[in-house]
Parts: sequence; structure tokens; C-alpha cells
Amino acid sequence: MLCPFCNANKDKVIDSRSAEQGAVIRRRRECLVCSRRFTTYERIEKSGRLMVIKKDGTRDPFSREKIASGVHAACGKRPIPEEAVSAIIDQVEEDLHRTYDREVESTVIGEAVMHRLKKVDNVAFIRFASEYYQFKRIEDIVKMIEETAKQPRDVKNQQRLFLSDEPEADSVRPTPRRRRAADHPGTSP
Repeated sequence: MLCPFCNANKDKVIDSRSAEQGAVIRRRRECLVCSRRFTTYERIEKSGRLMVIKKDGTRDPFSREKIASGVHAACGKRPIPEEAVSAIIDQVEEDLHRTYDREVESTVIGEAVMHRLKKVDNVAFIRFASEYYQFKRIEDIVKMIEETAKQPRDVKNQQRLFLSDEPEADSVRPTPRRRRAADHPGTSP
């Protein structure tokens, strides 16, 4: 491995750990020439190269870096943790390799990224969508913003409110009603 500081090809691994749920190995290295430390990551190369079919019909090899570049641009200066950004990139890449063997359309990749960005941050979603859809008029952007604003947000930990067995102090639980045949025609009690 070439040292990023002095370009020497002499180093030793001083620490090795699993990362990203075991999909990556993180290695901490020390250059034996300049004694500086740096980190490298090992990923399994996906068998069979996935090709991306672009809108103009040309094909390019799949590039995780292109997805990362677009997601980072959309999330720039937003209060989004780096872990969330990395998770979006990892999920999109993993889903694509799991679903497609040889070729995938670029529109599928863009939609997958937008779907995940929308769950994390509406502004980042709009930024990515504006580049993805290449809006020509301001009205198109306004329409997208209005549609996004109308959709309900999934609030973190909201589900636990519905799973609680403990009644609230000031809430009243309705008593179950007996089912009557009159309530459901065609069924017997």
C-alpha cells in the first residue's frame, strides 16, 4: 500500500477491524519510512461487473464513488450525520448488487437514492431531485417542494407510542364491544 504522505511502499498493519456489519475490513497502517499512520478499507469486489445504462443509452461500469458524490452534494451543509450518509450509499449499492446481475438503468439508481434521502432530509431530497430531474423551470421545483411538504413525515420512535401496554393517566380505554350478527350481515354469531 502506498503511503499517502510520502508515497513509500513500506508499511505495516497495526490494527484490523470489521466495519459496516462485516462487509468491510478497516486497517490502520503505519508507514515504515515516514512513521505516519493512515487507514485503508477492504471491500469484497462484486463478481461480475455491474454496468449502468445511462439515459443516452451508453453504458458505464457501476461506480460507488458517483453515488457518494451525488449524495454528499445533496447533503452538503445539512445537519445529517456522516453515518446516515454512508448508510444511504451502502444500502443503495447493496440493493443494486442484490437485485441486478449485469445491468441497471441509471434512473433506477437515482430513484433509489431519492427514496432514501427523502426519509432522512427533505432539503437534501429536493437538492438531489433538482439535479436528477434537471428542472428547466422554477415552477417544477416549487411543485416538487409542495408535494414533498404534503407527505407526512415518519417521526423517529413514533411506533412505540402505539405498542405501549401501559394506559396513560388521563386516557380512557374503550371497552370491547360484543360482535353482533346485525353488525356483519351474512355471518353467524
